[in-house]
Amino acid sequence: MNIFRVGGLAVATALLAVSTACASSADDGEPVASVPTRASDPDTAAVADTVNGADTVSEATPTTEPPNETATTKQIVTRSADAVGDGVTPDGVSSVQARITSIDGEVCEVCLWLADDDVTRQRGLMGVTDLGAAVGMVFRWDEPRTGNFFMFQTPTPLSIAWFDEAGAHVGQADMEPCLVENSAVCERYTADSPYVLAVEVFGGQLDAIGIGPGSTVELLDLPCA
Repeated sequence: MNIFRVGGLAVATALLAVSTACASSADDGEPVASVPTRASDPDTAAVADTVNGADTVSEATPTTEPPNETATTKQIVTRSADAVGDGVTPDGVSSVQARITSIDGEVCEVCLWLADDDVTRQRGLMGVTDLGAAVGMVFRWDEPRTGNFFMFQTPTPLSIAWFDEAGAHVGQADMEPCLVENSAVCERYTADSPYVLAVEVFGGQLDAIGIGPGSTVELLDLPCA
């Protein structure tokens, strides 16, 4: 359990996991800060040098491949706060289904919170300790970009991965909370090349949904069921 102190209040984090089935298929082959990332304003921190972004929250349930002979079950952390049911979930964001294909061809269909405008991308996962029914948040832009992410006032460690216009993985990083008054001192994180998508999950959970070098991601433009 990790305890972070913000403004005199202790925030305890414990990892609670839910299962998502990932089915293997031979046929499927300006800075921002966030919560931990923000997208454009150094003073708000998180996607691209702004605060971690987030949209409006809607009831959503992760979509998964039904178990079968080739399916494997992986543990996805969706809650990072011990607060006896008082975890903070994303606010003002919608949900979207995403299909992730690992370098080995394993396919995972998951539910992600969607940040696709300036407001939601700048807020990101700032202050969030509970992802609810989703496994993470995806940031989307219309054009390739190279902005930074940072963790200003984001209590939960996050892992982030960036993807280009073809949906190909172009970098990833583990981001640590930056619970300070001045966002200028927060560490910046960015991809190795331009990206149009960034996926954030709780720390260390990228591999659990098949994200890593050689992976791809596709947004299905369908809300989670």
